[in-house]
Amino acid sequence: MLAFAAQAGRILLTLNRRDFIALHEKMPEHAGLMVCTQNPDLCEQVELIDKAIRETGNLAGKLVRVNRKQK
Repeated sequence: MLAFAAQAGRILLTLNRRDFIALHEKMPEHAGLMVCTQNPDLCEQVELIDKAIRETGNLAGKLVRVNRKQK
């Protein structure tokens, strides 16, 4: 899936953190990879993803971790 996204020039967003972090290490040439923790508050998750994108800028070749807020 990461190879397909990379070939299409698309950023990949996933909750499958472990597998995609390992794939990033093997294949760092991609448009960007965002790995998220499961968050039952979807509005908060969307805000955190948006914030991470704005703060990171160009995601090409980067692994961005989006973790839910600790309560």
